[in-house]
Amino acid sequence: MQRMNALALRFYSLLMWLGQPLLRRKLARRGLQEPGYLDAVDERFGRYRQPAEAVSGLVWVHAVSLGETRTAAMLLQALRAQHPGLRLLLTHGTATGRAEGATLMLPGDVQVWQPWDSPTAVARFLDHFKPRLGLLMETEIWPNLVAAARARSLPLVLVNGRLSEKSLQQALRMAPLSCPAFGALSAVYAQTELDASRFRQLGAPVAGVFGNLKFDATPDAGQLAQGRAWRQALAQPVLMFASSREGEEDEFLKKIKALAYVGIEHSAIDSVAKSSPGAFKALIVPRHPQRFDEVAALVVQHGLRVSRRSTWAGNPGDHQEAMDADVWLGDSLGEMALYYGLSDVALLGGSFAPLGGQNLIEAAACGCPVVMGPHTFNFAEAAERAEAEGAALRVSSMADAVQAGLGLAVNPAAMAQAVAAGLAFAARHRGATSKTLEALRTYL
Repeated sequence: MQRMNALALRFYSLLMWLGQPLLRRKLARRGLQEPGYLDAVDERFGRYRQPAEAVSGLVWVHAVSLGETRTAAMLLQALRAQHPGLRLLLTHGTATGRAEGATLMLPGDVQVWQPWDSPTAVARFLDHFKPRLGLLMETEIWPNLVAAARARSLPLVLVNGRLSEKSLQQALRMAPLSCPAFGALSAVYAQTELDASRFRQLGAPVAGVFGNLKFDATPDAGQLAQGRAWRQALAQPVLMFASSREGEEDEFLKKIKALAYVGIEHSAIDSVAKSSPGAFKALIVPRHPQRFDEVAALVVQHGLRVSRRSTWAGNPGDHQEAMDADVWLGDSLGEMALYYGLSDVALLGGSFAPLGGQNLIEAAACGCPVVMGPHTFNFAEAAERAEAEGAALRVSSMADAVQAGLGLAVNPAAMAQAVAAGLAFAARHRGATSKTLEALRTYL
């Protein structure tokens, strides 16, 4: 078995070495839409500008993308409060994650790209920065990185760990590669008992089940208040498609066009959709910022008028172009609390196609009722609990979701109940940060 595992890692390492030119080309293409991918590309291959003697002894936190970085922010704030003077090494894999991470840096901290998982790049990374502890957020397990850390006696802890059934099955199909990687971690702090069970099947040392750190996040109060003020001034419902994914927007827009221009036979929302445009506002906030232009073009292809958040100087009600539009496009970063405040109901992106769904916790914390589709395997337990506690409604299709969302928006009693349930759901499951901090005392 050990020989098979070693052969699997060697073959994987060869593939990663051969893939380096492909990675450079991919970054160049992504950089045409997101220039952040063109910054410091050599860092991905273990070449750094910082002198090695100035950066040793850091606590390394890896947050691959935007969501993980925002989750890491809560943990970092608590860590800094508990350990004044703590110096951080923050790594990312996406441009949005790196941009968000830049806002978390303090003097003495270092931020670089995650090293490409080839033995050479990983060795350069670890030998250059010499971190004393590595915290990996949620899902990021790379075989060479974990193996090299273990060889250097560097503790690696998976924090806020989650593992879907789909990801488990993929990992089991590559067991000679994945099981040694998971087994070499120092500890895993899982979000749920189901996550913990899946991690154990891969040989991971589960040391605690602490809940989801995202429950401890506090929505931006200023953004939330601004969004609610805008909604109150509109005097018409706003239906948001939150963190929409490719392939889902087309179905959403087909339904919106049918409601706006044809009308529907549904007594609960006759007052909203009256065979004329402008009776309600549809807001789409794409999950990935590189798709903003693509989604705007898609709206136009459907014969609908679009207004982009980036063109508003303030309240959309002050802009005739925004009020005339059929669809608003949330093409800004870091304003999800504003969008949830602006919206009466949010449809959960990623749940209407077999993509696993996005996180609904922030919507609940903002008091925005959620309608989700059938595919929520990425956050299965949070989705099931939200549904059971009245914080989210599950439907089987996009058509049902739009009708359910608008139906809820024009029912004040049902809206009030759903808002209260969402806020209670978000408050009830807090506490993961303090549990994680206590567990990390062993390493800090």
